Amino acid sequence: MKDTIQSKKFTDMILTIIITFILGYTLIALERQIGVSKTAIALILGITLWVFALFQTKLDVNTQIIEHLGNTAEILFYLLGAMTIVEWVDTHEGFNLITKHITTRNKRKLLWLIAFITFIMSSVLDNLTTAIVMIMLLRQLVTNQQERWIFGSIIIIAANAGGAWTPIGDVTTIMLWIHNNITSMNVIRHLFLPSLVSLLIPVGIATFWLKGEIQDQSASIRSNLPGISHKEQITILALGIGSLIFVPVFKELTNLPPFMGIMFALGCVWIYTEMLYNRKKNITRENTHRIPSILSKVDYSTLLFFLGILMAVAALQVVGILDQMATFLNDRIHNVYFINTIIGFLSSVIDNVPLVAAAMGMYPLTHADGTHLSAYMMNFTTDGTFWELLAYCAGIGGSILIIGSAAGVVVMGMEKINFTWYLKHITWIATLGYLAGIGIYYIVESL
Repeated sequence: MKDTIQSKKFTDMILTIIITFILGYTLIALERQIGVSKTAIALILGITLWVFALFQTKLDVNTQIIEHLGNTAEILFYLLGAMTIVEWVDTHEGFNLITKHITTRNKRKLLWLIAFITFIMSSVLDNLTTAIVMIMLLRQLVTNQQERWIFGSIIIIAANAGGAWTPIGDVTTIMLWIHNNITSMNVIRHLFLPSLVSLLIPVGIATFWLKGEIQDQSASIRSNLPGISHKEQITILALGIGSLIFVPVFKELTNLPPFMGIMFALGCVWIYTEMLYNRKKNITRENTHRIPSILSKVDYSTLLFFLGILMAVAALQVVGILDQMATFLNDRIHNVYFINTIIGFLSSVIDNVPLVAAAMGMYPLTHADGTHLSAYMMNFTTDGTFWELLAYCAGIGGSILIIGSAAGVVVMGMEKINFTWYLKHITWIATLGYLAGIGIYYIVESL
């Protein structure tokens, strides 16, 4: 009898946590309608779920909070460093040097150009950094807000698509690569075409939403740099881009977290900026182009939104909801294509990192050591269908909702894209691209 009561309490608390999570996400989605900041809701949601977790789990919740806060802080500090460096380049008009070479004024051609640049860039840089850089470029080219929302949404899709087909393009592919679930050349060979298709379809549809040409901004480019020469401008642009590219190299060489690489790069940029302005006699020390002033321009509400959302998802992980979800998929659905398709849809709501971690825990890597394996179990060997498709679905599924990926959240914060607008206009084309990519993967693997 006592066990029955405890089991009922456990079930009720789990149900309460799930309902609270759904309610919180709904309020975030209705930010504009209810007139309450999504950041405030995310913070309340994250803390509330941890209060529930305190009564739900037998684990040391304080220890769990510190562990997950550490993981979340890595993302937040990385984002802070990347946003500061990108803002530093933009403050010194570094991106103008690039936009001056984008000569097309046709909106449709520009959409394709932006999409492909983002797709390629995010295969080398992470999709979060790529999204930040491309939005800053976009601001130099497109002034109309509604049109910039279309461009920004395509940047989200392209960044997630580009990050899925290389081992270093996304956190989830890095996880799978490090644990030997996938290998470099195989993931590139098998996922490049599906990832490309997942981008081509949304861009092709969005093309019909744009007409005419954008206004030439060359005449209105601001010219308020405090004594910065063209050569110094080029140096600043090169340092900014070099700093972002340095991060994956730093991680590969040291195996230290990416946030340490971006903070090291920020320190170097900071020193360079101080030296640059210290030798200019006519520039005051308090000028707005130094790093302290640039830090004040960073969107801290976006960082706090990340904190709330990631801690909310961490609470779901601690109480075992994500593991239960993985178990359900394993027991009820015995098809790697259907399982991964569902995981992809889930990643549009839940952060893909804990989803992939849960999947890796539920489906351990199977080693083909000469023993006989069933056709189903072969899907779980290194470069097996399950792991490759997991990399695709977890990454690209995040484009279905604007809050489904780090790139989406940061673009949402930078451009103030409305959740319901994205849901109405972009979700369906992102879903078409996502499903088409899975279809392409299935056809190629069946040949």
